[in-house]
Amino acid sequence: MANAVGWFEIHGKDGKAAQDFYASLFNWKIDANNPMSYGMVEGAEGGIGGGITGPDGPMVTVYVSVDDLAATLKKAEGLGGQTVMPPMDVPGGPSIAQFRDPAGNVIGIMKTA
Repeated sequence: MANAVGWFEIHGKDGKAAQDFYASLFNWKIDANNPMSYGMVEGAEGGIGGGITGPDGPMVTVYVSVDDLAATLKKAEGLGGQTVMPPMDVPGGPSIAQFRDPAGNVIGIMKTA
């Protein structure tokens, strides 16, 4: 079975404005009540959750679920990719990392506990 996309992030220069836009556009429930004002988007039935944040945008990233972050980064590098964020643990969440593909896209990978 292929690895599934398990999360998305939408970054904008103004995180609050981006959160308001997507909440209004898609009727998404967005909870940004946390110290980083990171807008958590609930996954709908059959869909995935995500986050909307700022100020480092614009950028959209998908996170693909994998069994081994380090091995996946090594494989990506062997195929011409480049690690841009080594593995890190998100407090209360999954472990994540990011790489840039040969075309320049930043792709996230995640491993849940």
